[in-house]
Amino acid sequence: MPGTVGRVPTPSAPTPGAGAGPGATGSGAATVLAHPWAATPLGPPDGWDPAVRAVVDLVLASPVPMALLYGEDLVLLYNDGYAELIGDRHPAALGRPAAEVFADLWHDPAAGEVVSRVYRRGEPYLEREAVLPVDRHRAGSAEPAVFTRGYSPVRDSTGRIIGVLTVAAQTTQVTQQLQSLSDFAAALSGTLTLDDVARVTLRYCLHSFDADRVSFTVDEGSAWRMVRRVRGELLDEADERLPPLWRRLPADSALPIAVTARSGVSSFVADGQPLRDTAADRHDQKIRAMASLPLRSTVIRGALTVGYQAAHPWSPAERALLAASAELVGQAAERARRFETQHGTAQLLQRSMLPEQLPDLPRLRIAARYDPGVDGNAAGGDFYDAFVLPTGALGVVLGDVAGHDVQAAARMGQVRAALRALALSDPRPDAVLGGLDRLVASLGTEGGTHELFVTVVFGVIEADRGQVTLASAGHPAPLIRRCPTDGEPIAEYVEVPPAPPLGLGCHPRTVTVPFRPGDTLLLFSDGVVERRWQDLTAGLTGLGAAVTAASSGDPRALCAVATAAVPGATEDDVAVLAVEHAVKPSRSAGMEVPAEPTAPSRVRHWMTAQLTDWQVPEAVVGAAVLCTSELTTNALLHAGTAARVEIDLSPERLLVSVADSGTRGQVTRAQTDTLSSRGRGLGLIEELSDAWGTDPTVRGSTVWFEILIPSG
Repeated sequence: MPGTVGRVPTPSAPTPGAGAGPGATGSGAATVLAHPWAATPLGPPDGWDPAVRAVVDLVLASPVPMALLYGEDLVLLYNDGYAELIGDRHPAALGRPAAEVFADLWHDPAAGEVVSRVYRRGEPYLEREAVLPVDRHRAGSAEPAVFTRGYSPVRDSTGRIIGVLTVAAQTTQVTQQLQSLSDFAAALSGTLTLDDVARVTLRYCLHSFDADRVSFTVDEGSAWRMVRRVRGELLDEADERLPPLWRRLPADSALPIAVTARSGVSSFVADGQPLRDTAADRHDQKIRAMASLPLRSTVIRGALTVGYQAAHPWSPAERALLAASAELVGQAAERARRFETQHGTAQLLQRSMLPEQLPDLPRLRIAARYDPGVDGNAAGGDFYDAFVLPTGALGVVLGDVAGHDVQAAARMGQVRAALRALALSDPRPDAVLGGLDRLVASLGTEGGTHELFVTVVFGVIEADRGQVTLASAGHPAPLIRRCPTDGEPIAEYVEVPPAPPLGLGCHPRTVTVPFRPGDTLLLFSDGVVERRWQDLTAGLTGLGAAVTAASSGDPRALCAVATAAVPGATEDDVAVLAVEHAVKPSRSAGMEVPAEPTAPSRVRHWMTAQLTDWQVPEAVVGAAVLCTSELTTNALLHAGTAARVEIDLSPERLLVSVADSGTRGQVTRAQTDTLSSRGRGLGLIEELSDAWGTDPTVRGSTVWFEILIPSG
């Protein structure tokens, strides 16, 4: 039926056509007028009533879909837009009764009945929103289009109704934009940081408004930081889970986005050169139309811009949609700013509670991993430590103070500091935990609470004697991965005598077990093995199996294996400390990498010289240097901070790690194809190394890889 099928393309401007008659333009108009109308109720064109002729001229000259349904049979005469609308029914529909052309739809109440009523009663009809069915004559399936349809009676010169004029204006884009706005709000509700807000905002505006350029800025002290997306550009962060690349702007920047952010006043340029004086590149220079809208927020200042390379009239509806979008962005940015402030405070507190660095010993390799639970916005109570005792032995500890708040972190700091002080005075594990028990009991009495729940395991490793002595206060038993020279590796839990948590009258006992070269000790918090709706035994079994199956006893690799051993998410903090008794001493070196463009090149030269001096096989040197260059580049680009490269060489393997001090999240294996600034990504590390992983810490993140040294 009229205005009920198909999808309307954006009509092009009509071009003059010969012989179309007054008011009629375009080759389609000539075709319509050349139709044998004499054989229809309309009769030959030269005999048309002047009023009818005027309506026909209007229809044929209109760029929007229009049709005249003439006479009792409602014979169809229509323009190019309507022809596109009805698809394959054209051109056979010309001059035929509408009931025949739309026989499959005519009996629908919203079709033939509406047209007949307008014709019989002379009452115009407007349907503000209609979801039109797909043209059944077209191949394939198309999404339904949304239209506003109008029907008006047509009268001749005497005032008699002789037909119906129908106009169909497609509103699909507006409807889709409103739906997209709803999706945008939902996506923003899940953002935590300003990086998240920027990613979601740029993606939405670029696609929903079909824009050529979008930018987003927020205040940073007295200055600004801005991020931009351009249609079709190849981005370093093509995988949108990676952080956007921010550009710093001075406080008095003349960029329209900064002007809008400072003034709080929106601006719309329909056709001009809004970025002529501030263009950063050719993409900016091409922008002719731009809308700039401030973020409405009480705690953050900022703005959003949407630009086009062609002239673009900003309709009232589009301005309202942009204003609503900016309102949502402002609310999300405010939440993100609050979260980042709280998150930074929690991280600063957590950093002060954990050791700056672990001991570097020739025969004991040490690594730790800490992953905050919940949403990472609170300081947790898990802690670890490793320190050299006056006897030359190594003290290792891992504990858990219940809670995920500042108070839990403060108690954790007290317990950790007291434990180290007690151990430096008397390193016997039972004596240390006995003293801690009295401290925790005192803290509980002082705070008027009996709800303190602190578990801890403490051990003393004597490498020269090949043994470790352990004591526990309500903590999961440590795990030792043994690697005999004449057999397969096996992981076994140490049978530490049980004791209640600290503060409950704990009287711990110790156990001493062998700790030979090739063995690795693993201390872990309950967040590693506990999962909701799962038996604890299953978690312990899974951890043991994963550690046994690990490719090596390297402590960094085992920390990564341990945290991923038990499937399922945990809301608890995860802390792991691993110590390997090396078969032979390793050699180590490190380099601080400044956040500047020449840094990756400097790392390559330094590392090549160092590994060559250590007489590492040439094939290993080449692979290691290439992988390290990739990781260094990514750390500088995506964390935005200086980095540190560390290499550790043992007779069996080369271990390389690149650590940054950013807080923008961790790298995952799902990102391997898109992380690299040159498109190679961590897939390169996966290909050239024997193992790799990422360690989230409270100080940023560390990505490492391991390459085995060929024997012989």
